[in-house]
Amino acid sequence: MSTLVHTSPPLAPPLAEVALTAAGRSTAVELAVRQLELLGCSVERYEAGAGAGELRLGGSLDCRIDWAGPVALPLASEADVQAACGLASVHGRRWGRATPLGIDYAGAVAGLLAVQGLLAARLGGRREVRTSVAQGALLAVGQYLASGEPPAAASAAAPPFVSTDGVRFELEALEPEQWLRFWTGLGMELRAVGRGWSAFQLRFSTGTCLLPGEFGLRASGLTYRQITAVADATGVSVVPVRVGRSTGVAEPPWRITSAGGPAVGPLPLTPGALPLHGLTVVELTRRLQGPLATHLLGLLGARVVRVEPVGGDPLRGVPPLVGPVSARFHALNRGKEVVEADPRSTEGHRVIRELLDGADAFLHNLAPGKAEVYGLGAARLLAEYPGLVHAYASGWGELFGGHAPFGTDYLVQAQSGLAALVTPPGQPATPTLLTVTDVFGALTSTVGVLAALLARARTGVGQRVESSLWSAACTLLATAAPPGHTDLPAATPAEVAADARFAGAVHWDGCALPRTPWEFR
Repeated sequence: MSTLVHTSPPLAPPLAEVALTAAGRSTAVELAVRQLELLGCSVERYEAGAGAGELRLGGSLDCRIDWAGPVALPLASEADVQAACGLASVHGRRWGRATPLGIDYAGAVAGLLAVQGLLAARLGGRREVRTSVAQGALLAVGQYLASGEPPAAASAAAPPFVSTDGVRFELEALEPEQWLRFWTGLGMELRAVGRGWSAFQLRFSTGTCLLPGEFGLRASGLTYRQITAVADATGVSVVPVRVGRSTGVAEPPWRITSAGGPAVGPLPLTPGALPLHGLTVVELTRRLQGPLATHLLGLLGARVVRVEPVGGDPLRGVPPLVGPVSARFHALNRGKEVVEADPRSTEGHRVIRELLDGADAFLHNLAPGKAEVYGLGAARLLAEYPGLVHAYASGWGELFGGHAPFGTDYLVQAQSGLAALVTPPGQPATPTLLTVTDVFGALTSTVGVLAALLARARTGVGQRVESSLWSAACTLLATAAPPGHTDLPAATPAEVAADARFAGAVHWDGCALPRTPWEFR
């Protein structure tokens, strides 16, 4: 399948004919090279290098990837980073002990950070960028740094559950009514069902899900067919946990399509401390994937305007709070301008269109088809705003067509086979409650937006970008190298936040937050 989808006449990829040299064989470098090749680069040299690796784009733009970066610890491997920066601790909350992820996850995150840094530097006329595997890990645990420690018990009663005919399955409900209807439909008492909703809902932010054991017992007394029938009737999504890689379509990380409209003027980039200074991004997003993608664009210097429902995003009130707002929400959305508007109303539609009139990019992660219902689909907006980059960060891409399950982290882990890779040896395949695909999906979306901005800068023509949690999981499946052994003790996020050796990478703004993961020169 082609990485870039073009209208006629065909346009070259954003980095076509740009030479790339690489040094180092770490996961970060190898993943970055693959991504840059997909964007059109030709690899001229690949050799051993210092640290986690080095990249040179076009002969004059350099990126260095360190292991520790500004963290004052002797980190020299994926295992070191996972232990020291809190990844092993958060992943291990499900198991009751610090447990490394079964893939080079911090290195994969750092690889995408390196690509983002190079693309932003090329847009903004910079010559050098640095990032590190440790900063990738800290970004991945950012919401846990901000929100502190959950109860220190294992999540043994959490999904996935096993049906009486032996199918291990993950489930998702987005509303309490769905949860109640599903479990009462399976025969549980209403009072017992209500006790589990809070833990289930908060598992994304706590990394734990302490459900009463009766949930698993109830599921184990029914066949998978019976369970899926009730799920279909009550609006709950259920998918099996795959042991091997999914046989579904392995989508490319992103698709970038030229709008084919009339060329407009150059991007309004202006000299500033950061490479995207002068650009405006409008977002209509929720949960983690979309807000983190625009947060990264903001850290690169873009002005980000967030459209929230009238009355504000409900996630603002999820404890623990930092002043008037949720710590987790603060970690993802600090520094953004906020405009409240209902896209279903005439007034809300007008407000959003006024914002888009001055925007360079629009990013949303609405449910499939919702953007078109609201008049915010790519075809319509790119016809009205011919220089816009329109980005859609979905759950499943085109995998299920119009009948997809909820596109959330743990379902994607289960369906893709990623869950089996991150599970400790000897345990049945189980998604990690660390939000690995949400974070990696956000990084994937950000790369797509930056690549589309490069194409827009070169051609003056608007671009459409599509990425998904599914495409992010497909990318992660290629990073299946075990992290190895470390002698460093596993630190919790709270210990990381209090450790002076992390002062160069973590700062305090009402709560502990990762600093920007790039340094530009």
